[in-house]
Amino acid sequence: MASKQEIAVVVDIGTTEIVGVAGQMNVNNRIEILGLAKVASRGIKRGVVLNIDEFSGALNELISRLEQQFDGRIGQVDVALAGQSVQTFDFKGVRYTGETGLVTQQDIDYLLNEARNMPLEYGHKIYHIFPQNYIIDEEPDISVPVGHAGRKIEAFYKLITAPVSYRANVEKALAKMGVELGEFMISPVATAESVLSADEREAGVVLVDLGGGTTKMSVFYEGNLCHAAVIPFAGDVITRDIKEGCSILLRSAEQLKVQFGQAMGDFAEEDKVVTIPGQNGWEPKEISFKSLAYIIQARLEEIVDSIYFQIEKSGYLNRLAQGIVLTGGTANLSNLVQLVKYRTGMDARIGFSLVKLAGKQTEWEKPDYITAFGLLKKSLEEGSSRERPAVKNGSRSGRKGSGKGIFSALGEKVSQQISIMFNDDDSSM
Repeated sequence: MASKQEIAVVVDIGTTEIVGVAGQMNVNNRIEILGLAKVASRGIKRGVVLNIDEFSGALNELISRLEQQFDGRIGQVDVALAGQSVQTFDFKGVRYTGETGLVTQQDIDYLLNEARNMPLEYGHKIYHIFPQNYIIDEEPDISVPVGHAGRKIEAFYKLITAPVSYRANVEKALAKMGVELGEFMISPVATAESVLSADEREAGVVLVDLGGGTTKMSVFYEGNLCHAAVIPFAGDVITRDIKEGCSILLRSAEQLKVQFGQAMGDFAEEDKVVTIPGQNGWEPKEISFKSLAYIIQARLEEIVDSIYFQIEKSGYLNRLAQGIVLTGGTANLSNLVQLVKYRTGMDARIGFSLVKLAGKQTEWEKPDYITAFGLLKKSLEEGSSRERPAVKNGSRSGRKGSGKGIFSALGEKVSQQISIMFNDDDSSM
């Protein structure tokens, strides 16, 4: 095993579940997974931590499960999170070169610092800055400005902003357990690290993460992130539509969606129905596959239209040669790609993790872990440039764990597919 300073621990915070992964880079430049766990989210709404005590309890459970899978205790984690208040801004900076007439690193640092200090709405901060391009003496599209001859430098940046509380609340929750917050990344940035190839980013692509509480999206062109947004509804709204439309319990609606749902009503089979057994003397209910699909399609069309609006807003609609990449739990719905193509007129595919992992494990290929793997990749790549007290000797006192190893944890599922439907257990999902 490599030294413990090389181990990174990351946490992906979602509305329905929190995923944690610990890993290190092996000698073959592949990521070796040392621990992986997920727990149901608590204290979170629409991707945002609102109840710090509840959230801290969920984090404590998650980190305990991770710690039991390797020798040491976790002292620091990197985190990915995104709520509906994520926004993208443009910034243009201007600077004149010195007596030499050459652009220096000091010039670029000055412009970057200007972008970093751009005035924002009270209570918001800049989480990411992405250089777009530079113009030097009217010469456009300069990607490497340092050393270029010229007097006037114009620099263009994309700024990803969100409320200060996004990071602060996570930091407070971790502090309750004696764990430090390392890097904090807005989720679409982490997901892109996992799912998109360099060629796709260069040609122009939209990444859409259809989660439980939010739909996160980002637009890339010529290798740069050009736009990011969070749409405040996703899979859980579809579940509630099924609950209302079919007059059934919420947990039954979720099971219906997961096991029998699809994205286009026209493709659903006419003669197939699912029977929901009655309870406490109520009559059983029969719901046709086609009716279920049309309920799902109506809400998905609204989500896809919101995605398309954000693509138009980005200004890159006609420059995205690669189309749309779909990921997240809701992306598992049958015929979703066809619906997206039909609704947007753009090409689409289902995304999967491109992160190079050591060994083979099909459980890791599930969409639940895609964002965490992207964050882990980024953390390990940048780990050599910063201290990472991620793992310390000994166990954490007072922490209660599940007593399950990595393969037991991998076998746990947040949503279970069942062969017959709707048992009589009233436990919540």
